[in-house]
Amino acid sequence: MTEIKLTSDELKLISLFSSVTSATARDCIVDDKMDRVIFVVNKGQMGLAIGKGGATIKQLQNVVGRKVELVEFSDDPAEFIRNMLGGDMVSDVRMNERMDGSQQAIVTVDARKKGAVVGREGRNAEKARLLAKRYFNISNVLITSPEQQIHRVNMDG
Repeated sequence: MTEIKLTSDELKLISLFSSVTSATARDCIVDDKMDRVIFVVNKGQMGLAIGKGGATIKQLQNVVGRKVELVEFSDDPAEFIRNMLGGDMVSDVRMNERMDGSQQAIVTVDARKKGAVVGREGRNAEKARLLAKRYFNISNVLITSPEQQIHRVNMDG
């Protein structure tokens, strides 16, 4: 795992997160491109961070003044990626090494759910790429569906 350096603004946001939610954030990313703040929450603390009916997270968004997204941390890269993309919609996460030696994650999802997994304007896919690189030095996260793989085989064959 790579060492993560936080700016003073990110440290302030982590402190604010802890005081509002009583949960522990291990990381904070201010994503200006997508106008959001992403917090990586310690395993098992998502419920605490979200609050009853989402009240705590809504309160935090009001204080921060932009959309707040949460990801539950995992030491396992496949599980971490699954957590980022909505575990119930992901059927499989495989890691493989590319020709250049870099790591790639291949995420398989049901074709009907692919849009939800990728997110509006690709925001979920972008979050997965950002955090996979930041934590596990995974250079690419490829989101695919079995239907595409079958189609690809037919095109080549």
